[in-house]
This record gives sequence, structure tokens and C-alpha cells, in this order.
Amino acid sequence: MDRSQKKELVESLHGKLKDAGVVIVTRQAGLTVAEVTELRRKMRAAGASFKVAKNRLTRRALDGTKFQHLGPSLKGPTAIAYSTDPVAAAKIAVEYAAKNEKLTIVAGGLGERALDVAAVKALATLPSLPEMRAKFLGLLNAPATRLATVIGAPAAQVARVIGAYAKKQDAA
Repeated sequence: MDRSQKKELVESLHGKLKDAGVVIVTRQAGLTVAEVTELRRKMRAAGASFKVAKNRLTRRALDGTKFQHLGPSLKGPTAIAYSTDPVAAAKIAVEYAAKNEKLTIVAGGLGERALDVAAVKALATLPSLPEMRAKFLGLLNAPATRLATVIGAPAAQVARVIGAYAKKQDAA
């Protein structure tokens, strides 16, 4: 990789990291190409990305972003997972690390806040953005449904009373 390609890679990664909501630093010693491909596929499906790059280039890409505090975590065979959704990258990375011991979580960043391994795992247990939106819409719709039921209840009761009175008249 020549100097211009490195510069292009750093600029591209810097732009993506500027827009990211979360960055997870992982150590991936011994992962095969097939395993990394599977992890990338899962990340992509969740709206996240997984990037293996030289630590020096990744540190340069982190400079000037809210994640520059992650620079010292980049030692050894590392890779980063990032996404705009604050939960997606953490969730996939933690799930994959639980299944494959070759991948370990080193550190993370949520905005300017540094996350340790326990905080990344806690972040992974939160519902994703689409799940939270669905729950929120459910909460918004629930009062309207209940209101319609309450408003309709007196009319239904009156109809039942009239029906019972009519049956009583027919029986007599």
C-alpha cells in the first residue's frame, strides 16, 4: 500500500468515524478469513461495520474525532467495529466474542465517553434503535386503544341492558 492509498484510507475511515455513534476496539488474534467475513456480514446486517487496519493508520483516523481517546487501546492485532446506532456494533461484537474466543473486546467509546469491557457488554444488552422505536410506538398507541375501549364501554353496557330488557319482555 503506497502513501496515497494510506492517506485515502485514513480520510475515508476518519469520515466514517466522525459520523459514528459508537466505536468498539477488538483484539482478533487467530481469526480466519472465513470468520472475519462472517463477522463483517453480521455487522453489515445490523447496520454496523468492522474494519481491520494498521494501528498507526487507525490512530490517525481517530485524531480529530470524539473517539481519539481510543488511540492507546490500539496495540497488537486489533480491529474496530463502529456504527451510527449506539447499540448495533456493541451487540454484534459481544455476541460474536461470546461464541468465538479468538475475538475479545478491548475497549469502546460512546461519543466522548470511554467504555471499558464491562460497559461495552452492558451497552450490548440494551435494545437496538429499531426495537426502541417499536416499543415507543406501542406505548403511544396503547392509550388510544384504551381510550377507545373506555369510550365504547358505556354504549355497549346500554345495548346489553336494552337487550336483556327485550328478552325479558319476550319471555313474559
